[in-house]
Amino acid sequence: MTDQTTAGPSTADAALGAHRGRALVLISVAQLMLVLDGTITNIALPHIARDLGMTPAGLTWVVTIYSLAFGGLLLLGGRLGDLLGRRRTFAAGLTVFAAASLLGGFATDGWMLLAARAIQGMGAALASPAALALITTNFPAGPARNKAMGVFAGMSGIGAATGLLLGGFLTGLDSILGVEVTGWRLTLLINAPIGLVAAALAPRWLTDSERSRNRLDVPGAICATLGLFGLVFGLSRAGEADHGWTDPVTLASLVLGVLLLVGFVVTERRVAHPLLPLRLILDRTRGTSFGAMVFASAAMFAMFYFNGQFVQRIMGYEPLHAGVAFLPFSVGVMTGAVIASKLVTRIGVRYITGTGTLLASVALFGFSRYDVDDSPAAVLRSLAPGGDALGADVSYWTSVFPFLVLMAVGMGMTFVPMTLTAVHAVRREDSGVGSGVLNTVQQVGGAIGLAVLGTISLHFINARTDEVAGPLREGLTGMGLDPDASVPGGSLSYLDSALYTATYTEGASNAFLGASVLMLIASLVIWTFLDVTPRELGSDEETPAVPTI
Repeated sequence: MTDQTTAGPSTADAALGAHRGRALVLISVAQLMLVLDGTITNIALPHIARDLGMTPAGLTWVVTIYSLAFGGLLLLGGRLGDLLGRRRTFAAGLTVFAAASLLGGFATDGWMLLAARAIQGMGAALASPAALALITTNFPAGPARNKAMGVFAGMSGIGAATGLLLGGFLTGLDSILGVEVTGWRLTLLINAPIGLVAAALAPRWLTDSERSRNRLDVPGAICATLGLFGLVFGLSRAGEADHGWTDPVTLASLVLGVLLLVGFVVTERRVAHPLLPLRLILDRTRGTSFGAMVFASAAMFAMFYFNGQFVQRIMGYEPLHAGVAFLPFSVGVMTGAVIASKLVTRIGVRYITGTGTLLASVALFGFSRYDVDDSPAAVLRSLAPGGDALGADVSYWTSVFPFLVLMAVGMGMTFVPMTLTAVHAVRREDSGVGSGVLNTVQQVGGAIGLAVLGTISLHFINARTDEVAGPLREGLTGMGLDPDASVPGGSLSYLDSALYTATYTEGASNAFLGASVLMLIASLVIWTFLDVTPRELGSDEETPAVPTI
């Protein structure tokens, strides 16, 4: 009798432990996939441009539109999870994400790829907040939940590194088991089976949450999403040579975007259950954290975008080599996070985060000093048969690695304290929204920043194009090549390919300089307005969620 009584609870505990184990695996894999997609395409961008004939302006949208849809709909996705059930929303988001990945993987035109990336962002906005919330549903408060939160946060950190490495590996593939493939398409297609399997297992492996009866703030969601899109579209269009700041469509897009964002603020003040309770951002500490994060995220997104292409397009790295080259960034971020975690209980957050952003600003300035001979003669030599990459003499260990590590440590020192201050003294009913707003700010800040810095880059690219187009055309003709003929294996002409090579460093260097200024602004905001003591920070009862890095 005693043995049976003892065996009963043991069997039940084992079954409960297995259920929680499966739930954690499923949630973590889904989170890894969603985070991974934010960086996996960075290595593939030069190959996408070659195969689909996308211009530099169009190429920025491959990254921007995903972040814009993800960040712009993230709060709405969280509310839908509360309203419809988090498990159902999680499964629906993964299904949408997987379907969009298939569409992008088989895209034949640039617009198809951009549409797929936007739909991916929508799916991620549904699945990501539900994934975090499902941890609280499936794991009781205490050690079990803390461990699950740690694994979930680890997936966010690992995802950034895995995205770069896996993106490089997949992009570099040209065949699988003798079957010819286009590597960059695999960076999208790989999501489809993972997402569909996870969505199918969700009803069996996850415990659902109770549903809220609060009304959905649809007007707020529409104003926020369309307003952000209008603003980013106008900023991006302003950098194109055929349009500029005085173009009627550019001006109309910017004005409409601002008006819709003002409408969003008005809406949030009037509705009973707003997507973004304004009390969250009117608090000095949280408002400072959110404001600084906009600028910091803008600069960090630009680092990945421009450096991912520089090491391949200019330095001549193969995709896998490029992915490996960025691994020190992930190690540096974790190092900076450990440093910040130890210091945050001893000194004021201002000093930790302020120093972190200053380090990152110095690193971005270092990237702006790339020294490449991109004269027409040098470009033509690099394009000749047997010619080396234009920037083959640029040393990774002296020109890239030191600044990559410096920025990573700075970002690690920034993200941990900013996460803590973003939910500092937040009301219990606002704790989920507080962490959601921080994630939203990261994605939206990155999208807006890339639009601004992409426009700066295009300004200098266009000016340089006017200088070198003539000599490059003459030089290509002298080499026996038709400047307007397509390069074998791609859709770009010989002249366009040469112009990309001749102008990219000029555009990227000035974009890095702009990013350095944005990071300095983030630092200035922190040093001026962020004033939280370790004692005040330690008085918070709520446990903050770790944002996606």
